[in-house]
Amino acid sequence: MSVMAMEGSLRIGELSRRSGVSPELLRAWERRYGLLRPMRSAGGLRLYSGEDVERVNAMRRHLDDGLAAAEAAALALRAGAAADAAPQTPAFDPARTRAELGAALDAFDEAEAQAVLDRSLAAATLDALLAEVVLPYLHELGERWQRAEVSVAQEHFASGVLRGRLLSLARGWGLGSGPVAVLACLPGEHHDLGLIAFGLALRARGWRVVYLGPDTPIDTAGSAADGFPAPLVVLQSVDGDRLRRALRALRSLAARHRVALGGAAVAAGVRVPAGVRVLTGDPVSEAAALAA
Repeated sequence: MSVMAMEGSLRIGELSRRSGVSPELLRAWERRYGLLRPMRSAGGLRLYSGEDVERVNAMRRHLDDGLAAAEAAALALRAGAAADAAPQTPAFDPARTRAELGAALDAFDEAEAQAVLDRSLAAATLDALLAEVVLPYLHELGERWQRAEVSVAQEHFASGVLRGRLLSLARGWGLGSGPVAVLACLPGEHHDLGLIAFGLALRARGWRVVYLGPDTPIDTAGSAADGFPAPLVVLQSVDGDRLRRALRALRSLAARHRVALGGAAVAAGVRVPAGVRVLTGDPVSEAAALAA
């Protein structure tokens, strides 16, 4: 296998996350219908390509239309063969992609913004899309907001489009048999895009995600975590005052579960309770460190 082919390859967990199909069903489709054509790494890992993602998505569409599995697979394979002669997807360029995404969102053009994200996912891993496009774009958007260079409508529109797309990628992130992470924003906190990105990066590494979302009482997060063996509870806030008000409840939660805390509030100089892991890096790198 060439080095370039290896760079664009996916493990079955990532293929499952992108397609919304469980690893067990993916293996069955590969075995029964030859739908997937994995390559082997030097260490023997089965690695899948973007073409495998497209065939799985095509099969799901045919199944949704009511076709039998064998017929759906045959149509997906034929469509894949016809696409082999099509022009190759351009190389992933994060800077250009951020610019295209920003231009579309500034213009309230959701269709073009979704097309930019579609092209990116066809050319790059989810980690790359999050770490090199979505998160830097959101940082730039926040700075532009502070400089009054974007309107309230533009900021809300951009956040809404990206939140919806990230949550669509999160479909099925609670499935599997990996370790569990309960994710929630602190009480009063509604900024959750970084937390969703963190959850997606964890899911790509085999974790299961229980997502409680914005404005979650800490005891609610604890109660959700009580139902799982050895869960990790990850909380987020961008506001230092909210974090200060939550310290007592955080201390109680950390006595029962592993707890991590992220968001801009961790840089506000608040002394967090002992046992709470502080996440100061970007969501993707912090997820990789936790998973390791």
